[in-house]
Amino acid sequence: MLPLDPHADPGRRAWVPCPQCQDTRHCTPCQQRRTCPTHWRYLLTNVGTLLHLQCPHCHHLWAHETSFRTTPKPPHP
Repeated sequence: MLPLDPHADPGRRAWVPCPQCQDTRHCTPCQQRRTCPTHWRYLLTNVGTLLHLQCPHCHHLWAHETSFRTTPKPPHP
């Protein structure tokens, strides 16, 4: 198990399922895509729409692409 990142701050959270421990699969709020008080992840950094996360339960580190854009793509000519 990896140690917890020294920059992990509980004030910076994201609600994305952990691909390793999958602790959200039997959680009703998570299945309904609501904010769950238990299954949040540390949001370590982000670069645009790419999030770098760590699970507080199993300490797994991963990157998650949200594909969320704040501005629309310019139209093709």
